[in-house]
Amino acid sequence: MTLTLRSSTSFINLKDTKSFKTADEVVGSICYAQIKPTFSLVAKSSVQASHVLEHHSLIKVGSLAEKWEKLHPLSGPHDGSNSSKVPVFVMLPLDTVTHGGNLNKPRAMNASLMALKSAGVEGVMVDAWWGLVEKDGPLRYNWEGYAELVQMVKHHGLKIQVVMSFHQCGGNVGDSCSIPLPPWVLEEISKNPDLVYTDRSGRRNPEYISLGCDSMAVLRGRTPIQVYTDFMRSFRNRFSDDLGEVIVEVQVGMGPCGELRYPAYPESNGTWRFPGIGEFQCYDKYMRASLKASAQEAGNQDWGQGGPHDSGQYNQFPDDTGFFRREGTWNTEYGRFFLEWYSSKLLQHGNSLLAAAEGIFKGTGAKLSGKVAGIHWHYKTRSHAAELTAGYYNTRHHDGYQPIAQMFSKHGVVFNFTCMEMRDGEQPENANCSPEGLVQQVKIATKAAGIELAGENALERYDAAAYRQVLATSTSASGSGTSASGSGLSAFTYLRLNKRLFEEENWRHMVEFVRNMSEGGKNRELAESDTQGSDLYIGFVNEKNIEKTKEILLV
Repeated sequence: MTLTLRSSTSFINLKDTKSFKTADEVVGSICYAQIKPTFSLVAKSSVQASHVLEHHSLIKVGSLAEKWEKLHPLSGPHDGSNSSKVPVFVMLPLDTVTHGGNLNKPRAMNASLMALKSAGVEGVMVDAWWGLVEKDGPLRYNWEGYAELVQMVKHHGLKIQVVMSFHQCGGNVGDSCSIPLPPWVLEEISKNPDLVYTDRSGRRNPEYISLGCDSMAVLRGRTPIQVYTDFMRSFRNRFSDDLGEVIVEVQVGMGPCGELRYPAYPESNGTWRFPGIGEFQCYDKYMRASLKASAQEAGNQDWGQGGPHDSGQYNQFPDDTGFFRREGTWNTEYGRFFLEWYSSKLLQHGNSLLAAAEGIFKGTGAKLSGKVAGIHWHYKTRSHAAELTAGYYNTRHHDGYQPIAQMFSKHGVVFNFTCMEMRDGEQPENANCSPEGLVQQVKIATKAAGIELAGENALERYDAAAYRQVLATSTSASGSGTSASGSGLSAFTYLRLNKRLFEEENWRHMVEFVRNMSEGGKNRELAESDTQGSDLYIGFVNEKNIEKTKEILLV
């Protein structure tokens, strides 16, 4: 499959054969219509494609014919031309920077950025991995691969969102590579396994440092919060000239997958499977000590012996347990005490990290954001079991997202939320899912807190239905009070750049989506040709007029 972009400026100089990508630098493909090269173009790839595109109305290279159809760039949200515009960013591959600290496949990245720019995309998002940047030792940072990326993004007139990724890559949905925590941190964990989250059975999870030891100097004389703060300060110092101009957003990772949550549903080694309820992660010695102290303060020492004994196992359903069933322990005095303690620890962790980030990035012009997981399974039950084990105290009787939104508001942080592409009708009936209801609740919470709401898709989707759902979610209906639809989206980040995105139909859907988001969520299909001088369209070559197809693999 190929995509065809028609542009007044070719992405690739036809005289510069050095710009063509080698087989290991490529994943997708772009064709150029209405350009007839004066020589054969050969693309070396795994399939050794070597076709030449011909069309009945092709023109000679270098001439400017009236038949040349143009791809008009969209105006960015920073120009003030459309206040209802929702800018679209695209997540870059997880391995954008290599283990050696270099930019991975720079020529392919360069071509990908050109394609995204021509589609009207606002910018890209990249993970700045703690395990890569500070891997050589405490306070020894290597930002060079990211610096090269930032300059490339700047060169193409795009923007970038950078995630301070203090978690491990690997073991979760969509993780295509392995980037563990820094080696020197893993050494400390091997000496003291209680540094990481632990479940009731004693399973240790190396994805993220337990928030139970946030204020303890367990990482070679520094607390985890101090380590994260030093990392962010180093980033600010290295990229001070680009913050607010090219780097428009810094997302602060606050847990596994960069989300403010506990690792309650780890997929590694088959521990958890959708739609299991997950398990509480409060059994390392630091969390145990905190629970014990909280129980003593509440006047009931028995409550501090450990987490709920009747909360079940990772892959059970709510009704299989005493804690989460319809009239379960979750709604007793003890259950409310435990859930309040468990969720408040998560809020304290987020507050500490965001306060540090606010102090570091204030005045740089870059927005701060934090990510919250879209845990939509068992949402229709009274206990909302899967949300509770992840740390969101959200039940039939208690709103778990208002406290998070209020905490974000205190620090001026954008609330980034997932599962924006999902619809209730797509989910298995037995899972009691309601992604639409969950998103609606979050929209209302962020509106009440007076903060911006940004979105992501939770799973890789390329179909028009998923885009339509995001479009519907991106707008805010009129009204006031809790009955209103809540906040619209201030931005959307698409997951993720890969070869499938550049397949013909997938790319067409993406370009249509970007345009629709630029028009405030209006859902219109793009024209096949530019007869009205529109802002953006994409024209695919009619197959009956093509004798041979040339594939230049780019991504």
